[in-house]
Amino acid sequence: MIFEDIADIMAQSRNTLAWMGLDLGTKTIGVAVSDRLLSSASPLHTVKRTKFSKDAQALLAVITNRDIGAIILGLPRNMDGSEGPRCQSTRAFARNFSAFTDLPIGYWDERLSTVAAERALLEADTSRKRRAEVIDHVAAGYILQGALDRARHIRTVV
Repeated sequence: MIFEDIADIMAQSRNTLAWMGLDLGTKTIGVAVSDRLLSSASPLHTVKRTKFSKDAQALLAVITNRDIGAIILGLPRNMDGSEGPRCQSTRAFARNFSAFTDLPIGYWDERLSTVAAERALLEADTSRKRRAEVIDHVAAGYILQGALDRARHIRTVV
């Protein structure tokens, strides 16, 4: 099940399970997970991409081990809001991954998430080498936190 809106994901996911955020790159997948209260995102690790089936198995292991109830993919829109080839690739990943799981899958606009992650790592005085190692899953944390904040806003408004 793939959804465009966070409200739809909230309706389909079980309230007692965490969410997983993914920052899809061409060489790596940054992975972040939330707490069960859906209040905060924590960067987890980076998966080196190989074949889709192996990447999917690595992500399914996180889903099982962390009791994940929904998946949020960063959607890399252009700065003008349009969708280019990277968005098409992300949507294709979602379609393919949905064959492996019945969890709701949604998108979160990830514009500038990597910039924000880079800035946070620079402010923490992280070395260049360490930044390269962690940037993807830190960006996944920013993506997931944005979706969690939106979900929290929806819950308080309703």
